[in-house]
Amino acid sequence: MSAATPPRGVPRKVPATIVTGFLGAGKTTLLRHVLANAQGKRIAVIVNEFGALGIDGETLRACGIPGCRDEDIVELANGCLCCTVADDFLPTLAALLDRPDPPEHIVIETSGLALPKPLLKAFGWPSIRTRVTVDGVVAVVDAPAVASGRFADDPDAVAAQRAADQALDHDNPLAEVYQDQLTSADLVVLNKADLLDDAALAAIEADIAALIPRSVKLVRTSEGRLDPSVLLGLDAGAEDDLSARPSHHDAEDGAHEHDDFESFVVPIGEQTDADSLIGRLRAATETHDVLRIKGFAALAGKPMRLAVQGVGTRFRHQFDRAWGPGEARDGGIVVIGRSGIDRAAIEAMLRAG
Repeated sequence: MSAATPPRGVPRKVPATIVTGFLGAGKTTLLRHVLANAQGKRIAVIVNEFGALGIDGETLRACGIPGCRDEDIVELANGCLCCTVADDFLPTLAALLDRPDPPEHIVIETSGLALPKPLLKAFGWPSIRTRVTVDGVVAVVDAPAVASGRFADDPDAVAAQRAADQALDHDNPLAEVYQDQLTSADLVVLNKADLLDDAALAAIEADIAALIPRSVKLVRTSEGRLDPSVLLGLDAGAEDDLSARPSHHDAEDGAHEHDDFESFVVPIGEQTDADSLIGRLRAATETHDVLRIKGFAALAGKPMRLAVQGVGTRFRHQFDRAWGPGEARDGGIVVIGRSGIDRAAIEAMLRAG
């Protein structure tokens, strides 16, 4: 009997999908596509934003999709989700389930630094276990970033070392997070596949398959365009399958620290043009150890708000919504990087325009 078809008289559990992925992989874009193609299904989204500005939640609320209600987008901005499960996540989940019209499916977008395993364990809590099941864990991978050796100069050599000695992985926290997301996954989405040729994609797929100790499907996507029927309805019951999802932090019972990362918000005033702003963002990323940049800005003479996203030196920008009547045209840029980055210098570069 599957989780989707309980015995007669037993309440049906609400399926929940956990979407993981490294910084800038395209999780929010994927979710926007799912919401746009929900075909009337009531979907609630829990967004775990790493930073003081709720950028991802704002992006989803501004989607303009009929039936996508503001109250169905819930933000948890008080720290990494896997570290604040009891304080933030479980009460939020319970509040969604207690609504008069509870969601038919819940999607949880974790921060780029979150480990899936502690979150999976939370679904075993008595207050949640009888009401929700983990339909599946989806790992979104930034294909060009992986192809460019974002995690190692020689990924093949590092993969061989990992197979021989797991302790070596602890020298690279980013690689640990990336691997933990893959090994917890039921589906791996290789996003931005249009930016690579078939040979490069096949090599990435082979590396990922070698890391995962069980059979997991991989799909290629561009711009997060994935049919919701592929993403939702995996019926994995992942909370009952923890032993098949190894983590580097299993010995620590899921505990981990994020001392290797820090984030801060740089308020920016009205900008003259988008190109100048993107140029300064790219220069700051190239000069300093910045992993991710995202935020909003107002452009002089433009009624629409400019949304910007950047990972590495790749940046994208688009107008996402109109500024509201009486709304302050204040911009803000979230900067995420390794601990010790020169905040003052970065702020000076971003405000130079």
